[in-house]
Amino acid sequence: MAQSEEYGKNSQQISNLSRIRDGWDEVEAEETRLLRRMTVKESLGHLLSLQNAFESQLQRTESLFRAERIAYLQDLQEKLSRLAKWMKNRRGKPV
Repeated sequence: MAQSEEYGKNSQQISNLSRIRDGWDEVEAEETRLLRRMTVKESLGHLLSLQNAFESQLQRTESLFRAERIAYLQDLQEKLSRLAKWMKNRRGKPV
């Protein structure tokens, strides 16, 4: 009897995981839609809020992820530079 109950629990857990997986595309689509509606100012506000919340952890692990963070920041600077050039060409003034 215990084996049957164990099987039933496992079967239910697998069913729950399947439902989560099946609905995940919908969750990601909604997340993408909401993110696209954010302005640059709102997006930066969220980023700064997250950085503030996690700053102590970031400082403790800084040496572990230094190279990765530097590469990310360089990539971000390049993207922002391209955006500024695009905005200047589009409107005639910098971002």
